[in-house]
Amino acid sequence: MLKDITLGQYYPGDTLVHRLDPRTKLILTLIYIAALFTAIVYAGYALVVLFLAVSILLSRIRLRNILSGLKPLIIIVLITGILNLFYTKGEHLLVHFWRISIYWEGVETAIFMALRIMLLIAGTLLLTYTTSPLQLTDGLESLLNPLKKIRVPVHELAMMMSIALRFIPTLIEETDKIMSAQRARGADFETGGLIAKAKAMLPLLIPLFVSAFRRADELATAMESRCYHGGEGRTRMKQLSMARRDWIALAVGVLLLALVILFRRLGI
Repeated sequence: MLKDITLGQYYPGDTLVHRLDPRTKLILTLIYIAALFTAIVYAGYALVVLFLAVSILLSRIRLRNILSGLKPLIIIVLITGILNLFYTKGEHLLVHFWRISIYWEGVETAIFMALRIMLLIAGTLLLTYTTSPLQLTDGLESLLNPLKKIRVPVHELAMMMSIALRFIPTLIEETDKIMSAQRARGADFETGGLIAKAKAMLPLLIPLFVSAFRRADELATAMESRCYHGGEGRTRMKQLSMARRDWIALAVGVLLLALVILFRRLGI
């Protein structure tokens, strides 16, 4: 299960999506999320799914990698769907048993909410798969650059977010190693109920925290040895520049959002 968590991983490539400016990809991700939460009709969701499918094809990221990143969230998706299924009221009753009533509106809402969560995670995974942590830091800092006028430490915030994102697969790999070592010593993480499994995870916390603090200290030492003192006076070896493909991609994203809003108003 831990190996299925792929958030924060980067797959190098030379595709159209990889070559897009990181600012473009960040803005497109925000537009995609806005369109996803705006869509309430079938046509709107179909447009969002089409946009994501085309993006995955252009990035040449295997669909298997996207689906593996969704596996750890299956329980959350199922719980969300079940809650919406039983607690959404409507006019078209399908099943009534004891105090449980299932309406067609509940089924529809459950499907849409589960689909929305999966599409949200898939779009976020595609961003991290095709953009390196360094590019994400530079793009995020550039987008937040106007906040420097009100003394917001933009570079430091972008660096912290990038480091946190980068350390997700590292910590997952470290957790998997600790679990393997504990299993070799007779630990059991699979049998028993939910409470028993939670108690079995407790011995993992101390070595995991020790490892995390050690890695953080090593990272801080490495940054200090390279004379890192924040973003003040810092320059970049590669300057960000928007190409024609970036403007075309942004135009497609704006068109997507406009069509989703139009379909929502028309109710089709």
